[in-house]
Order: sequence, then C-alpha cells, then structure tokens
Amino acid sequence: MIEESTLVSGGNHTMAKCTAQIGGQELCISTGELAKQAGGSVVVQYGDTVVLGTATMNNALYEDGDFLPLLVDYEEKFYAAGKIKGSRFIKREGRPSDEATLTARFIDRSIRPLFPDGMINNIQVVLTVLSYDGENDADIPAMIAACAALSVSSVPWNGPLAAVRVGRIEDKFVINPTVSEREQSTLDLVVAGTGERIVMIEASATEVPEDIILDALEEAQKALALMVPVIAQLTQEAGRAKVEPVMMKSNPALTDKLYALARPVLSEKLQTAGTKEELRQAEAATAAAVVTQLSPEEQAMMTPKQIAAAVHELHGLYARERGLQDGWREGGRALDEVRPLAIKVGVLPRTHGSSLFQRGETQILNVITLGGPSDVQLIDTMEIEAKKRYIHHYNFPGYSVGEAKPNRGPGRREIGHGSLAERALLPVLPDKETWPYTMLLVSEVLESNGSSSMGSVCASSLSLMDSGVPIKKPVGGIAMGLITDGTNYKILTDIAGVEDEKGDMDFKIAGTRDGITALQMDIKISGLTREILSQALAQAKKARLEILDAMDKVINQPRAELSPYAPRIFNMRIPVEKIGDLIGPKGKHINEIIEQTGVEIDIEDDGLVSITSNDGQAMEKAKEWVHNLTREIKSGERFEGRVTRIMDFGAFVELVPNVEGMVHISQFRDERIDSISDVVKVGDIIPVIVIEIDTMGRINLSHKAALPGGNAEPAGGARPPHRGGRDRDRGPRRAGPFRGPRPPR
Repeated sequence: MIEESTLVSGGNHTMAKCTAQIGGQELCISTGELAKQAGGSVVVQYGDTVVLGTATMNNALYEDGDFLPLLVDYEEKFYAAGKIKGSRFIKREGRPSDEATLTARFIDRSIRPLFPDGMINNIQVVLTVLSYDGENDADIPAMIAACAALSVSSVPWNGPLAAVRVGRIEDKFVINPTVSEREQSTLDLVVAGTGERIVMIEASATEVPEDIILDALEEAQKALALMVPVIAQLTQEAGRAKVEPVMMKSNPALTDKLYALARPVLSEKLQTAGTKEELRQAEAATAAAVVTQLSPEEQAMMTPKQIAAAVHELHGLYARERGLQDGWREGGRALDEVRPLAIKVGVLPRTHGSSLFQRGETQILNVITLGGPSDVQLIDTMEIEAKKRYIHHYNFPGYSVGEAKPNRGPGRREIGHGSLAERALLPVLPDKETWPYTMLLVSEVLESNGSSSMGSVCASSLSLMDSGVPIKKPVGGIAMGLITDGTNYKILTDIAGVEDEKGDMDFKIAGTRDGITALQMDIKISGLTREILSQALAQAKKARLEILDAMDKVINQPRAELSPYAPRIFNMRIPVEKIGDLIGPKGKHINEIIEQTGVEIDIEDDGLVSITSNDGQAMEKAKEWVHNLTREIKSGERFEGRVTRIMDFGAFVELVPNVEGMVHISQFRDERIDSISDVVKVGDIIPVIVIEIDTMGRINLSHKAALPGGNAEPAGGARPPHRGGRDRDRGPRRAGPFRGPRPPR
C-alpha cells in the first residue's frame, strides 16, 4: 500500500515522492531533485541506505545494429559507508569489485527482457550508492532505483518491475532481512518481478527443499505487489512521455520468403543433426540452398551474413514449434533427458586435486589448489572487510565455442558463473576449525554447448573430493529451459545450443540429494507462474539425482589422504594470554621459528595457531617449538635441557626456548661439589626434573633426580642454601629485561 505521495511542479522537471512500508521499514522513492539532465533519475532510500539511479538513452550506436547495447553500472562509493579505501597508494575507487559486478549483472538480467524486441538504442543505467547504513544492503534499493529510473524516463520499457530479498530464520520467512539477520538465515533469495509474474531469481541456500523455495517465491510476490504500485504512482505523477525506439532494419516480405524457402531444407537436415558442428553444417547448407533460389535483386538486398542470421533464427523457431507440438528435441532426446555423462578424477599428476566433467558437448576441467590460512583473499569493499578462504574462478576461452578471440581477463559473465558455482558449494564445506586450508578452484571451460556453469558445480564437487577436502555431501547442478507460446509450454532438462539461445528460460539449479544450495534464473518473457516453476524444480531434481548417481560411481566420498604435493596444516589452540609469548618482542620468537623451519604460522585472536608446511620434519619441529613456547611448565616434568649460564650457586638450564630453570649446586650430586664447573659447562645437554615452581614463577630443577635411581627434595621444600654464603638472585626465567639483584634480607 502506498503510504505517502507528494507532488511539486517546477521548471521542466516534476518533483515527486512516494513511500510504502516494506519488510517493516519505509521504502521511499523520489525524483526531480538530483541528476536532472539524465533521461530519468530517482533516489531510493531504505533505512539509511540511499541509491541514486539514472537511465539515459541515445540513438543507436550502429545503423545496422543487431542487438540492444544496454550497459548497467553499479557503483559502490566508500564514502557511502564512511570508509577510506584500504590501499596506501590508490584511494580512488577503481575496477568494480566482484560483488558490485554481480549486482550490476542481476539488475541487467532483470530489466533486459522488458525492452521492445529489436530495439537497438544505446542505453545506460547507472546506480550509485550514496549512503550505506551497514544493515540494509544496497543491491535491492539499486534494483528498485533502476526500474524506477527507467519508468519515469522517456526510454521505451515495459515496466514497472521491482525486487525483494527473502530470508528464512527459524522456519519463518523474512522480507528484506538485514545483514545481521542474513547471517542466521538458511535462505538468501533475491527475486525480481511484477507481483504477478517472476522475471529473475538469484539464491543461495543450505539444502532447502523445493517446496520451501516455492513458498518463498510466493512471499516475494506479495512484497513485489506492494512495491510495483509505488513505482507506477511515481511514474504517473512525474514520468516523461516515451519516445519511439530505433529498431533493427528488416525486410519482412523478403524474410518471409526466405523462411518459406529455407524451412523444408532445414527441417530435413535437422532430423539427423545432433552435435553442435552438425547443426552448424545444417544451417550453412540451408543458407547456401536458399541463396540459389533468390533473384539477383533479392540477393543484393541481403548480405550473406544476414541470410545466415535469418536461417539461424528460423532454426530456433522450428525447434520451438516442434517442441511444443510433439516434444521433439535435437538429437532425439526426451524432454527430461540428460545428455551422456563422462566423469574422471585425478586427471593431472602434480595438482592437489582435479576432475574432468563432460555432459554432452560441455566439458569442464576443474583444478583445486590447497593453501594455508595466509593464502586467503582479502576483501575490502564499501560494505565489508573480510577474508575469503574458498575461491572459485571460471574461465571461458574462445576455443571452447570454436572462436578465435583474445583473452582479456574475466568479464561479467565469467565472474557471475564463478560466483554461482562458488555459492553452490559453500554449504557443504567444512568449517575452518576442522579444515583450515584456503581452497582455490579453477574451472576451465574446454568445450561449451549449454550450461557450463552447472558443469563447473559438478566438476568442483569432484575436485574437492579428489583432493581430500572433507565436504559434507557432493553437489550437482543442471540447467532447465522453457518454450511457450503463451498458452502451452514445455519444460526442457539440460538445455543446449538453440534451446538456450532461443528458449524462454535459463533456470540453473544446484544442490545435494537433500536440497537446493543455489539458484539462478533468467527469462526472455514477461514472467513465470508457480505452476511452471514447480514443474521445473521437480524435473531438475530428477536430473540432479541422476547426475549425482553418475558422480558417485567415480568417487563417492573425499579421499582419506591429501596429495603428496599438497601442504599439511596442523591446528593447535593456545591460551590467549600466551599469544604474546609465541610472537615475542617485535616478532622475534615467531620469526625465528619461521626462519629455522621454513613453515608458515598464522595466529588468530582466539588463540588458534595454524602451522603450514610441505616438510614433515619441519612441521614437527615447529609444532614442538610452538608447544614449548606456550606450554605451562609443571612440577615433576622431565626435560633434556641446555646449560646456558654457570653461577657460583648453580647452573641455569634452558628447558624450552626462552624458558629457563635453575639447578642448585646441591641438586647435581648427593656428594659435596666444590665448583659447578667441575661437573658441567655451558652448552652441555643434561637431564633435569622440575622439583618446584615458586610463588614468583621461578623454576627449580634437579639433575640428580633425573639420573638412574636419583631423587630430590620434595617440591615446595626449603631451597638449599648456597654453600659458602647467602643465596643470590638467579635472574629471569624468561626472555626479557634483567630485573636486577634482589634486595638484601
């Protein structure tokens, strides 16, 4: 329900504001005050999080353009959170973070289907975070701002649209949960839609069943139904008149003739074509046959590229028609059939773990590298500062689809697919206490013909088990498709090729046998109903279980041993008050351990110490060293210690690094000793037993008690006096400044 609506006219711009209560907080959308030269601009506030959204349209970039050049930019400003960028040398915001890229991508995926088909105007939507309150994420307000800016602008767009986040805490759904609430949630679902139909889904979950996902989508629809009227009201009060878009050039009469000529040829050739290359050849042969039937004048009106594009378009139309009519699919597959699977693990000899997952003509090589806690990725964004110990990279080279193109680093698609695979596996990873490793997984797409992202999920799960990471359960993924004429529809399992490109839905679903861990859905129609989503989820579960069965036949649990080339990590916990003893003054102790053993040591504030090394002997030496530096010496313990100093009254012996005790002259032999130097010298290694730790923390030792048949005075008894004079101070027992002589008694 719209709670408030204000309208102020002035100049060429109308100022308007609409508010509503969403998820227990006020959503405020206003226009007419900021960025007035943009095609459309709005400010969205939710809590104290504020986002400026603008939408600007220019003429087409190219007169003969054949796509919509839409650019969505999401800009995180550190000032919005009262932060200064962490780098010492560069303080200006630079390349968008992965999180910002993912937000821009889900906004793009939501709004793109609602532009007129064939429109080629140059459009840019910019979302700038002006204020961030630390509790209300800016991504949902940014999505609303994008939709509102397009709605009030002159850009042709079939909105309005809105977005909402749904969480689930203690079996109850929460609309737009705060950052702290999301940490308790078993579901993080983002939905864009109209209140009646869903356009885009993005979700992470901890093995949530399909029926709960459907219920969450219904909760999202209820919230969307409250927000869309707010944008509609704002548009009615302050929106500009829509302009006519620039459309792709076309010749409907010639295209219809070309379709008529190509249809019988293409339909015949598609009956026997199954592979990607066979389908290309079928299209090429059809285009060549069509050209010979066109007059010279008609040939001059369409270039070979345009004719090939028209045949490819006809290919998609034909596949859709046949699929709706009789369930026909290229290659003879059933609607719910998964393409042939081929699975291998341990395919590379020196890596820490690897797998090769092939489904049809989609082939993924996944390689895992294990590192120590110091190998974590540091995250510094407007919203968070964190350490990331599980990282997934996804690479999509041109050769995977038979193209020659330069490799210039990951684009938005690569970042998005990598993030999806990463989120799918997060719920099954072991916690840091039991598995302190940093895990870097890289998915190399070697072939692609449909859903390489879900192939990456499967390959990643296999690599994790191959490397010995104790994941709770394997995870599989599948991509679902849809073809519909508005009345009838068919759900397609494991979409490939033209089904993905020309179909109406790309619904990626990943999970274990017990529930869903990640979702991502894009559509090219106005929206989906619960009936369609329910069938898609059920059909996807059947396929996911089939894939997991195939994976289990190759490897069904993590290996018991790590690769011999992987580092070993030993975790130990020390008292928090001992952290300083381990580090030492200016890092002296810990640096000495690292220099002499070559290990890596990481210390957490709670006393968790992780020692990483590829050398077993070095690991054992470092473990003992850390243990000795942080242990509590107790009466009765035996040590083999090194004599460090000799005094008239006894000798000092180092028990463990930087911890000394004293053997009084009377504790060397039962018989009288005239001089300490007669029985021991500096550097000697001698056995000793702790006989007392006095109230000042000084450690008294006995050498004779450590000898065969030896004994010493009971701990806590009187300290034997120095023969020939008053007892003197024995100095410090631990490293540190000399405390000076004890005052005379």
